[in-house]
Amino acid sequence: MFVKITNGEVDQYPYTVGDLRRDNPTVSFPKTISQTTMADYGMHPVGYQAAPEYNPLTHRIQHSSQPSMVDGGWALTKEIVSLTTEQIEANTAATAKAARTKRDVLISATDYFALTDVTMNADMTTYRQALRDITSHANWPNLNKDDWPTKP
Repeated sequence: MFVKITNGEVDQYPYTVGDLRRDNPTVSFPKTISQTTMADYGMHPVGYQAAPEYNPLTHRIQHSSQPSMVDGGWALTKEIVSLTTEQIEANTAATAKAARTKRDVLISATDYFALTDVTMNADMTTYRQALRDITSHANWPNLNKDDWPTKP
């Protein structure tokens, strides 16, 4: 991806090699145009700024639509935007629903131990109870892999 810069300002983005050829019909460019030649005509590559640290539970990343000068080069920037209370609540509800579904699947995978003709050992009883109690975990509903009980 490239940008066309005129007088230090963004003139056109995105800007392609085809645009460069069209804008300069009297110039015979080689098949592969060097970065130096592109720069001579105001055409510069556009990179991407690294994402800043943020909390995805309360914020999101917004990408710029126009490149800016960053550390001596042109880049699409990223900024942190706070989520609204409604967005946070909707994300939390969706995360909780997904965690409950996972919990239900894990419990159902051990239901055969609860049949009358199968003896359930203490470890399996503890595991099943931990799955039932997962909604009271300190990280609920934003559970990490290590927050889930381990099947015996």
